[in-house]
Amino acid sequence: MKFNFITLFPEKITSYFDTGIPGKAVKQGVVDINTVHLRDFADNKHQKVDDTIYGGGPGMLLQVGPIYRALESLGENKGKVILLSPSGELFNQTLAREIFESSDTITLISGYYEGVDHRVTEHLIDREVAIGNYVISSGDLAALVVADCLSRFVPGFLGKEESLLEESHNETEELEYPQYTKPYDFMGWTVPDVLLGGHHEEIRKWRQKNRKTRNHS
Repeated sequence: MKFNFITLFPEKITSYFDTGIPGKAVKQGVVDINTVHLRDFADNKHQKVDDTIYGGGPGMLLQVGPIYRALESLGENKGKVILLSPSGELFNQTLAREIFESSDTITLISGYYEGVDHRVTEHLIDREVAIGNYVISSGDLAALVVADCLSRFVPGFLGKEESLLEESHNETEELEYPQYTKPYDFMGWTVPDVLLGGHHEEIRKWRQKNRKTRNHS
């Protein structure tokens, strides 16, 4: 799977994919990362890509022109285009799988400041996605969340594919069951005995019973 990141800070993206499981996946060719520096597509000598808001208001917006030209530079290699924005669809595991199955190439546009010119949303993207009902200082963080989540669907990314089958935040409304490791007894806090007996059916029933259910309230 290939990810294009349209960003003001390419180093934020590349540094994340230099280490850990994502870094290993890049080195093995399981996922491919391409950063597109938005300032390279400015039409002024100062590489300015934002401006004030028509009608007034605080802050600055990313301009439509640089984003348009950045997308055009990708040609047929842009795949599905996603804008990270607080006003987008709420990202969850179901949406993640839907996006993953829609294309093997995803282009993620990071928002900054007060957001982007709405003509980007109207004419240049396939989806607008939010990672939660809160505001963060950089769309790069949201783009990395989405890319990491989608990457976990790619065969070979996790190494052990059974990890994905028992994933937290699966497509149902259940979360993962409690899990324990050694020692058995820590300061009097012990591991449930059912997990020690080797009876797989009893363990399965205990885990299912003790899964947490997502609370929407």
